[in-house]
Amino acid sequence: MSTVSPRVRACGRWALLLELDSADAVAATARALRAAALPEVVELVPAARTVLVQVRPGTGLDRVRDAVAEVDPSDVGAGEGDRHTIPVLYDGEDLQLVADTAGISTDEVVALHTGAEFTVAFCGFAPGFGYLSGLPEPLRQPRLESPRAAVPSGSVGVADVYSCVYPRRSPGGWRLIGRSDLVLFDPAADPPARLVPGDRVRFEAR
Repeated sequence: MSTVSPRVRACGRWALLLELDSADAVAATARALRAAALPEVVELVPAARTVLVQVRPGTGLDRVRDAVAEVDPSDVGAGEGDRHTIPVLYDGEDLQLVADTAGISTDEVVALHTGAEFTVAFCGFAPGFGYLSGLPEPLRQPRLESPRAAVPSGSVGVADVYSCVYPRRSPGGWRLIGRSDLVLFDPAADPPARLVPGDRVRFEAR
C-alpha cells in the first residue's frame, strides 16, 4: 500500500500539524483519522494542504503518528458524513467565461458540474463556507483577476480544484456559474452550518 508522507510539525505539547502535498492527501488523511476514532483526539481541522490534530492534554501523540503512517493517499472514497443535493440555477455571471476557458459549451459546464460528486474538504473563509473537492479537470480554473466587492448569498462558484456555495453575501473572487436558494448557514439552527468536512455534495440543475 502506498502511504502519505506528511511533514509533521509540533504545535505545542498536545497537537500536530500535518503538512501534505495535495487536497486528495488531506482528504485521505482526515478521513483515516476520523475512521480511526482515537479517543485521545479532541479536534481535527483539515485545511487546503494541512491537517491539525489536537489530543487531550495528558495523552500522547504516538497513535496519531501511527494512524497517519497507514494512510493510503489514493483512498479518497465515500466519506462518513451526510449527503446533500443542492439545486442550482446555472445562470452565473462567469458561466460563459468558464466555458470559454475550458473550450466547451455552457451546457457541458453544467453537465460536468452536476455529474460530479463533491466532498466537503474543509470549511473556512466565512461561517458555513465549504471548500468542495472533486471538481472535474476542465472546470479547474483560476480565480478572477479582480475579486468582486460583494457576491450574493447562494452564488455557486469554481476556483482552483474546488467548487463552493457562498453561504452569505461577501467579497469573493471565485468564478460564478450559478445560484442556489438553499440556506447553508443559519446562526439560529443547530448546527448552524449545513455542510461539514466529510459530507458529500451533488448539484442538480433546476
